[in-house]
Amino acid sequence: MYKKNLSMVAMLGAVALTLAACGKSEAPAAPQASQSAPAESAAPAPAAPAPVAENTVGKGVFGKTCSMCHAAGVAGAPKPGDKADWGPRIAQGKDVLYKHAMEGFTGAKGMMPARGGNAALTDDEVKAAVDYMADQSV
Repeated sequence: MYKKNLSMVAMLGAVALTLAACGKSEAPAAPQASQSAPAESAAPAPAAPAPVAENTVGKGVFGKTCSMCHAAGVAGAPKPGDKADWGPRIAQGKDVLYKHAMEGFTGAKGMMPARGGNAALTDDEVKAAVDYMADQSV
């Protein structure tokens, strides 16, 4: 009977601590070692961040359209992965890169035909291709 009363006192103490903590921003006090509260397992570790999805649209557009010039550097086209050539372009911001790719551009280093010469490409496809090449070059 003594053990039963001791367990009841420990349980009431835990309930009292929980109720006392209601409305407070602090965590309730941890049970003391002398109490016979059940052991709690540690919280699971946070999951690792999910891998970034591959830009399959951009990769496909690059392979079918953009690579004709960008893979070989034709007409000053920066090759994907060439950080020295892409760096100043990326520094202008994605909006400038998108505009030049969609509308065309002639600059000191060469020229970019509108939509890479493929008028059937949508704005989203052109942006995905720009993102694909720029992401390889940072």
